[in-house]
Amino acid sequence: MTKPKPGKPAPKTGETREDRLKAALKANMGRRKAQARARAEDKPLDNKGKR
Repeated sequence: MTKPKPGKPAPKTGETREDRLKAALKANMGRRKAQARARAEDKPLDNKGKR
């Protein structure tokens, strides 16, 4: 592992990475929910009124 250069603060990679992962997960879940809703709308009803 490389050491940070003297005089420069170490970047907060853990916190930044956590934030990026959280944002990516939230965006992914939003897309998946939207996709599921779109698929549910496209399904035709059967003769019992169910999708």
